[in-house]
Amino acid sequence: MAGLTKQAIRSSCIKLLNEKKTYQQITVKDIVEDCGINRNSFYYHYQDLPSLIEEIITDEADRLIRDYPRIESIEDGMRAAASFALENKKAVLHIYHSANREMYEQHLWRICGHVAEAYINTAFSEYSIPETDKQIIIRFHKCECFGIITDWLSSGMKSDIIEVIRRLCDIRKGMTKEMFRRCEEENSDKNK
Repeated sequence: MAGLTKQAIRSSCIKLLNEKKTYQQITVKDIVEDCGINRNSFYYHYQDLPSLIEEIITDEADRLIRDYPRIESIEDGMRAAASFALENKKAVLHIYHSANREMYEQHLWRICGHVAEAYINTAFSEYSIPETDKQIIIRFHKCECFGIITDWLSSGMKSDIIEVIRRLCDIRKGMTKEMFRRCEEENSDKNK
């Protein structure tokens, strides 16, 4: 029963954020009225509204990381990183333009890091390059993913992020493979 109540609270919060209310306009009273529970039930599960928002964002980040242990293409990874925002545009914009922005960005940074690392470890496992070079390439992809998504969020999610990701991946096709090839070649030259 407690799990159902907690899920009802989370669903109501996301629903209210997706409808018309900004983060600042939502109250605990709005949430409990929407899901048909009393205030004590809310406070049994959450200290306050910010702790509820943080748990929602943390759980979404954890779910994405769990659901995508392997990523075959950077396009698939970037789409996965943007998926929660695409499904909950208004809610994410309300959170992004609130005092919780930094917390949201920290979790997005973690997701983008996972996307980059899972992609590199899956798609380029046959390459033998120094770990320092591999970490630089992972960091590059993490920053690329984070930059594309935060730019989209900052501009109010007006562009078609899926099309932007698709086009970017078309333009940069082969770039990561070339990075690995160069690192492998340089490493081979050093070892001669």
